[in-house]
Amino acid sequence: MKQSIEDIAPLWTPSDETIASANITSYISWLTARGIEVSNYDELWRWSVDHIEDFWESLWDYFELTYSKKWSAVLTERKMPGAEWFPGVRLNYAENIFARRDDSKPMLLFKGENTELQEVSWAEIEEQTRRLATTLNKLGVEEGDRVVAYLPNIPEAIVALLAVSSIGAIWSSCPPDFGKSSVLDRFSQIEPKVLLAVDGYDFGGKTHDRRPVLAEIQQALPTVEQTLLIDHISKETADLKNTVLWSQALRDADDSVLTFAQLPFDHPLWIVYSSGTTGLPKPIVHGHGGVILEHYKAVVFHNDIKPDDRFYWYSSTGWMMWNYLIGALFAKATLVIYNGSPAYPNANAQFELAEKAGVTYFGTSAAFISACLNAGIHPSQDYDLSAIRAVGSTGSPLSTDGFRWIYENINKDLALESLSGGTDLCTAFVGGARTFPIYMGEIQGASLGANVQAFDEEGKPIRNKVGELVITEPMPSMPLSFWNDEGMALYRESYFSMYPGIWRHGDWIQFNDRGGCVIFGRSDSTINRQGVRMGTSEIYRVVESFEEILDSLIIDLEFHGRESFMPLFLVLKEGVVLNEDLKTRIGNKLRRDVSPRHVPNEMLTIDEVPYTLSGKKMEVPIRKILLGMEVDRAANLGAMRNPEAIDFFQEYASQLSS
Repeated sequence: MKQSIEDIAPLWTPSDETIASANITSYISWLTARGIEVSNYDELWRWSVDHIEDFWESLWDYFELTYSKKWSAVLTERKMPGAEWFPGVRLNYAENIFARRDDSKPMLLFKGENTELQEVSWAEIEEQTRRLATTLNKLGVEEGDRVVAYLPNIPEAIVALLAVSSIGAIWSSCPPDFGKSSVLDRFSQIEPKVLLAVDGYDFGGKTHDRRPVLAEIQQALPTVEQTLLIDHISKETADLKNTVLWSQALRDADDSVLTFAQLPFDHPLWIVYSSGTTGLPKPIVHGHGGVILEHYKAVVFHNDIKPDDRFYWYSSTGWMMWNYLIGALFAKATLVIYNGSPAYPNANAQFELAEKAGVTYFGTSAAFISACLNAGIHPSQDYDLSAIRAVGSTGSPLSTDGFRWIYENINKDLALESLSGGTDLCTAFVGGARTFPIYMGEIQGASLGANVQAFDEEGKPIRNKVGELVITEPMPSMPLSFWNDEGMALYRESYFSMYPGIWRHGDWIQFNDRGGCVIFGRSDSTINRQGVRMGTSEIYRVVESFEEILDSLIIDLEFHGRESFMPLFLVLKEGVVLNEDLKTRIGNKLRRDVSPRHVPNEMLTIDEVPYTLSGKKMEVPIRKILLGMEVDRAANLGAMRNPEAIDFFQEYASQLSS
């Protein structure tokens, strides 16, 4: 008999002290004093989505945001796309970051693979920002010009973002592990004026020289007038055109004071990119005002970050979580950043860093937790992780085994914030809060100001069933546009073609009666078996619980005129053989734990699952290849972490068609 939702015990319940000290509790008290009667998170969320103008306007006063000119309205019209937020206001992202300066503690702690943990002060970052902003002005960079960065996750990257945004130019970045094609697929679309780059980086115990690639990138970007180069390998710049050393440029900067361009709410702050698995990555434009409001809200209310926190999230400059983690500075927290392989010299590397840096919020990906589980490590036995009061997980759905592993191997008393959102809004729109319980395998609920629903095919909201993840009201951090998208045609097609006027995100989601939710993977990689739709993560959750299995990929092939054929591809641990016993056990567990429809028609072993550079399984491109599409049309190999993994599927496709 199926257990009722009321009978399921929570995995973690906040103490009275945790609830009382939560930032959300303070905000509720602040609202109550102003005549808005809400007493718990559910009531607060309902008010925030029913009264979106009042909610978003309240944040200006509550957070004491810095601006030079007040808005004439909150929202001109509730419509998507085309919502215009806070017309008339003038503000600046970098100014709001530095407004939270606290010289009593470091702004950030930094560690590279080959460097010791080092403190970097607010004063040092602000002075470097001033010098770089002065240099960019001297180079003729103006409001609206694009400045791009080919940089790893180092303090200079944060300096660069703050300097670029301070003068009203537009930031965009790629990490140096991206190859020439991946970088050009992104930067060539936005015609940058200045390139900030590093000549090499450390990863996995090796130093990687990027000067040859950098020279090719420069050659292919004719709009770049100047390159500032961080010399990780050599101070020699002769082989790179129009290039000066970053250190020299900053030394030569004059004594101009750091000023902040006063910009409209919707002035572009940065351009981030979709994964680009089936074509060129979409250049997604976000504005100063939307990012400030959203990141303040998310970091303070949902991550519950406070001034004494040390906030860490493993990321590269090519993932939106890098942009997001900088938002912890709005809460006056200290950032902890790391540049290098997450598993070098061993799988415990990040936990060793967490101990040394005194990390209180440990942000990671579901894929990393799965790797830790498969590696059999027990970090809390080897490191003091008692300072960690919260773990954030995103990137893909976190399995129930992942939930269990975190509580058993990091800290038994922590808030596990499984969250989901996307590059599109540069935030999470379902996530956590410190004021109510956490349940196994479940995201706590929708974020404040985010009217997230599950819709059926007819556009009606549903509960306790899997549906399309939609957002029914505008949010300030929704993209301003895609760069150079004439008439916003691609923007409309990407988010509003299924339900006009409603944001359709492209994920499957299911809400239960208490408001908790589960993400079931991308809806465009849906499995449709005998008329029943299902998300791929349901299968991964079961299959990857087997200790013999490292990774998996499931593809549903609906051939014209034939029944669905669903092969399961498995990456096995070394020495494991896919014999009939293992196949039977996998099939039986899927049949028992999920349904008979989830049992694959065939199981095959592969060396590795194809992944995008941002760590997503490439279900849709592989499905297209197996249905007969040419590889170069189905997938952008330059956007892949492991393009050689495609070869197996190309051969398998030829077998299917014969």
